[in-house]
Amino acid sequence: MASDGRAIARDADGKVVFVEGALPDETVVARVIEDKSSFRSAVIDIPLEASPDRVKPVCRYVAQGCGGCRWQHVAVDAQRRLKENMIRESLRRIGRTVSVPNEGVSPTVELASWQFRTTVRAGVAAGQPGLRRLRSNEIVPVDDCPVATPAVSGMLGSLRFPGADEVLFRAGERTGELMARPSPLPSEPGLPHGVSVSQIHERAAGRTWRVSAASFFQTRPDGVDVLASMVRDSVAGLDGASRPDRRGRAVDLCSGVGVFAGVLGEAGWTVTAVEVSKSAVGDAEKNLAGLPVEIVRSRVQEWKPTLADLVVADPSRDGLGRPGVAVAAGTGARRVVLISCDVASFARDSALLADARYRLSSLTPIDMFPHTPHVEIFSVFDRVAK
Repeated sequence: MASDGRAIARDADGKVVFVEGALPDETVVARVIEDKSSFRSAVIDIPLEASPDRVKPVCRYVAQGCGGCRWQHVAVDAQRRLKENMIRESLRRIGRTVSVPNEGVSPTVELASWQFRTTVRAGVAAGQPGLRRLRSNEIVPVDDCPVATPAVSGMLGSLRFPGADEVLFRAGERTGELMARPSPLPSEPGLPHGVSVSQIHERAAGRTWRVSAASFFQTRPDGVDVLASMVRDSVAGLDGASRPDRRGRAVDLCSGVGVFAGVLGEAGWTVTAVEVSKSAVGDAEKNLAGLPVEIVRSRVQEWKPTLADLVVADPSRDGLGRPGVAVAAGTGARRVVLISCDVASFARDSALLADARYRLSSLTPIDMFPHTPHVEIFSVFDRVAK
C-alpha cells in the first residue's frame, strides 16, 4: 500500500499505478482516471480474485459514494497490519537514514472501531448535512454515521442548516455537551436548546478541556487518554534539573488546547507551549491556569527556541518539516517526542531528526482512525553524542 492508502501496481509499460479500493495480492479490473508522466491513478471496478482481507462495508453510504471511510472494505485486523507495513515502508523509502531496532517497535494500540468520532466536519447540500465523495466536493447526504458517536450521528440526522455550506459537529462524549457550528454562521442559528455554536468541554487525560469551535482536539477522548499516558511514560527518568526532587524544562510544539503541556505541568515540569491558533491559545490559557506553563502564540518555525530537556511535538498532517525540526533541535533537548498523523510526513521528519543527531528509539502505532488509511504514530527520539 502507498502512504496515502492506495494499492500499488504496475502497468504493462512498467509505469506505477495507484489503485483506489484495491488490496495487495488481488486481481482486479481497474479504470485509469489520471495519467501523469511518472504514474497513473485508477479506481477498482471489479475484484476478480479478492483478498481474504476484503469485507462488505457496514455503512450503506459507502455504496452511494461517501468518501469518509475509504477502508471499510478492509477487515479491521488487516487495516492495522497494512498500516504497520505502511509505516515501515515509508521509513525505508523516505526516511532512508532512519533505522528502528526491532525491539523498539511496539504493537499497534487498538481502539474501538465504531462510534468513536466526536468531531465530524460535514458539507451541506440544500440544508442537509452530508459527507463528500472521495476526491470530490460533491455532497452525499447522510442521516447517520457508524463511526461517529451516537450524539454526533444524531445531530447529523436531525439538524438542518439552510443557507450553510458546511457544518462542524462536535460532542463531549464524557460531558454530554453538543456543538453544531454552520458556516457561514447565521445571526440566528436556530439550534435546539443545549447545542452550542461556540464550544464544548471534554474530559480526557484526567482533566476537563475547553475546546472552541476553531480549536483542534483529537477526534476521540480515549485516544487522548492513550497519548497522554504515553507522554507520561516517555519522560520517566528524564529529570532535567540537578536536584532529583525537581523536573526540568519542556517545550510543547503545536500545543493546541494544552493537553500535553498540561500533562507535563501536572508532573512538575516547567513548560513552554507554542501554538499559532488564537482560538487554541485562548482555550489553553483557560485549561492550564495554575500550572507552570508559559503559552506563546507563534508559528513554530518563527519561534526562537529556548533551552529545554524535552520537546513534545504534535504537528498537523504536514509534519514539522525542516524549519520545525530545526526549532526542536535548537532547544538542545535530550529527547524529542513526535506525534504524527501521516506516515509520509513522519518518515520525512524522522530523517530530518536523524540529520540533527536524534536516534529513533521507539515507535508505537495507535489506531485512532479505523476504516481509513490514517494512523497516529507515537515516536521517541533521543539525542546522540557527536
